[in-house]
Amino acid sequence: MQSDSIVIIPTYNEKENIESIIRAVTGLPKKFNVLIIDDGSPDGTAAIVKNLMAEEFKDRLFLIERSGKLGLGTAYITGFKWAIEQKYDYIFEMDADFSHNPNDLPRLYSACADEGYDVAIGSRYVSGVNVVNWPIGRVLMSYFASKYVRFITGFHVNDTTAGFKCYRRQVLETIELDKVRFKGYAFQIEMKYTAHKCGFRIKEVPVIFVNRELGTSKMSGGIFSEAMFGVMRLRWDGWFRKYPKRPFA
Repeated sequence: MQSDSIVIIPTYNEKENIESIIRAVTGLPKKFNVLIIDDGSPDGTAAIVKNLMAEEFKDRLFLIERSGKLGLGTAYITGFKWAIEQKYDYIFEMDADFSHNPNDLPRLYSACADEGYDVAIGSRYVSGVNVVNWPIGRVLMSYFASKYVRFITGFHVNDTTAGFKCYRRQVLETIELDKVRFKGYAFQIEMKYTAHKCGFRIKEVPVIFVNRELGTSKMSGGIFSEAMFGVMRLRWDGWFRKYPKRPFA
């Protein structure tokens, strides 16, 4: 089925969630296709996707299998390049575990397709702190990480580490994807900051983030450390790097 939109979902051991999230996304009134990037999940996540592709979603569900855990950032870069080749106009990032509500996808789409923004961020912090069932320590760490990024970079986005986003294809065609250096939380910061430095228009769309109920979180202290130290490198780049510019008015 033809669609102008693709939702990229990286996976590692998401057998409890993968079929449900695919059905939730493809069941929306607005037609979204789905690309799964699986990093060699030993629990059979990819096999579930293949069965759904063969039986029900031949033209709407796609799978790229990788040999192992190569990092969230590299998974998305792989998906972005594939989506650009396939000429999707709107390219989404989304988690597999329902922490991002599929029902919010049309709102992100509308911010870009109808309101003219280049990037739409599903923001947990643009209208307070909209997080459900996270330990308070993790909420505070995430919230103040975004405050830290704003302070260091001067980049005025409230949820700089958000992983629920819509890009116009032109954004990803302009950003030099092979120069994106970070793999974890800092990847999400770097992509937003780079889009900003390239002159693209960004909107934060308020969403409610719900902690996963099934499966195991992939978060680690090392991911946060990468973000903390990576922000200083981004600030340095902001002073000295020549960014490509938004190619349209």
